[in-house]
Amino acid sequence: MSDVPPIQTAAGSPAETKGVDWLGELRGLLLMLLAVLGFHSLIAKPFYIPSISMMPSLLVGDRLVVSKYPFGWNWSSVSFHLLPRGDWRVAGGTPEYGDIVIVVPRNRREDLIKRVVALPGDRIAVANGQIILNGKPVPQAVEPPLELSVDPDQPCDDYTFPGLKARMPSGREVCELPMLRETLPNGATYLVIDHLRQTLDDMAEIEIPADHVFLMGDNRDHSADSRAMLEENGLGGPVPLHDIGGRAEFITFSLDGTQGWNPLSWWSALREGRAWTTLRPRIEKRRGQD
Repeated sequence: MSDVPPIQTAAGSPAETKGVDWLGELRGLLLMLLAVLGFHSLIAKPFYIPSISMMPSLLVGDRLVVSKYPFGWNWSSVSFHLLPRGDWRVAGGTPEYGDIVIVVPRNRREDLIKRVVALPGDRIAVANGQIILNGKPVPQAVEPPLELSVDPDQPCDDYTFPGLKARMPSGREVCELPMLRETLPNGATYLVIDHLRQTLDDMAEIEIPADHVFLMGDNRDHSADSRAMLEENGLGGPVPLHDIGGRAEFITFSLDGTQGWNPLSWWSALREGRAWTTLRPRIEKRRGQD
């Protein structure tokens, strides 16, 4: 019995079973990871809100997009803070009043999110919770209370918001947050919460050095910001621009804390009305402007 001839390929050579090119697969995976890292470091990256320091603008559970290029790039722009801390900047710029920015405190490597309330060369003080900027009080107008639904990520407990939990006629529990509308010199206006008397409500006047900004959280009663010492998990005064890694742009979606590992539970956990909300402050025209 004669041997069966090997199957021929189109090229005329015996067919061979090719193995997985693991080196090529790893190379492709590495290139993909580098592309994602580059995009997150140079263009934009997602960000998650874990604290109440920027309420009411940002709630625990908000997911948002931070752009990396508005103020140039520095060591803190790189995702996961892979580069050593330094004072260099590339194409550096200065934020505007009211911008919400990502900052890395000088004594640790975690991202915080705060609002710019004073620029290089400004003089700033705080008196009874009100910002005094260059000798003039920053206007604070009383707004109607915000009725924020109580959920697992916003329980409205008596320690954080004493006496503010209420039940609506429909049975829905809400946190009735007293609102103040603050307006900075460029017309940037936004809502803040300040309903408790605490030590950060007063601060002696200081001058902001060159290439620094002063940052505060919108929830003035529960924000460790430029008013607080580094040892108190604050920012320890004005922060250098080379520690600012980007600007918050808009909310993509928000979850209320009821979600589980099952993706089907995420839909019911979505907070209504928060998706695609811009985080750039509204600019009001000042008197005398056209």
